Amino acid sequence: MAGITCASLWASDAPAQTYPTKPIRMLVGYPAGGGTDLIARIVARKLSENLGQPVVVENRPGASGSIANERVATSPPDGYTLLMVSPSSLPQPLMRAKLTYDFQRDLAPVSLVVIGPYMLVVHTSVPARNVKELIALARAQPGKLNYGTSGLGSAGHFAGELFNVMAKVRLVHVPYKGGSESVIATLSGEVDMGFPSIASVMPLLESGKLRALAVLGAKRASFMSSIPTLDESGLRGYDRSTWYGMLAPAAVPKPIISRLNAVVSEAVNTPEMKAVLIKEGLEPQAYTPEQFAMFIQKEIAQIAALAEMAKDR
Repeated sequence: MAGITCASLWASDAPAQTYPTKPIRMLVGYPAGGGTDLIARIVARKLSENLGQPVVVENRPGASGSIANERVATSPPDGYTLLMVSPSSLPQPLMRAKLTYDFQRDLAPVSLVVIGPYMLVVHTSVPARNVKELIALARAQPGKLNYGTSGLGSAGHFAGELFNVMAKVRLVHVPYKGGSESVIATLSGEVDMGFPSIASVMPLLESGKLRALAVLGAKRASFMSSIPTLDESGLRGYDRSTWYGMLAPAAVPKPIISRLNAVVSEAVNTPEMKAVLIKEGLEPQAYTPEQFAMFIQKEIAQIAALAEMAKDR
């Protein structure tokens, strides 16, 4: 019996012993240049080094990440097709009645990778230097000011709707195909403002091409400590943060999930990687697959509650 048990254990670990033997694809549901794409490419470089096989980032933008999500959810469960996601993927069941996949059923959490704050940024032509002035401007002109996001039901969309609810204003939502496009729209003045991740706008803030009014998280960003939070700016209790995590098809063998998790955790916690991520306004945050699954469940519950709040507004 002992021999059979040992043989069974060896067999269950066999996929991880030989994995990977060929290049791995990491899909991103947004165009190149956005926050999700940026993190995917940073992580892919380190994974390529640690796994000994190329990890190639493949952009499949559209439908707030759902196109890439579906592709990975229906891919062979062999560990050679992975997915980098952001919070924008989670509200899609609330927004799209005909999704052909179930996020929690058909995708297996590998690891949370990083967390970081969103920011409220405005085009330089907007005559508001702080949140109080922006709210006064929006109340004086209901429905005139607008904000861009990476799509309907995206994290930026929910951040904007929460702002509408808490500030008692009516900013108009303008969805784009990805985070980089919405940032470009804010930069050009096509839209008045946005709620992007710091990672996607930091160079524009440093050059003065966009104006940051507030951080959306519960505390100030250590590297931009002069920018207050929305909570400090009068919207008490406002707290929205971004995150990026890795998933795989649901039936990928657990030994491969565990190997990927260990490699991701090792990669993001190296001094070199920490320095790169912190420079981009992000904090390394590797979770076990089980912790990441619980994190996703909590996020989905919060999003559902926020959707109901926005519906009743």
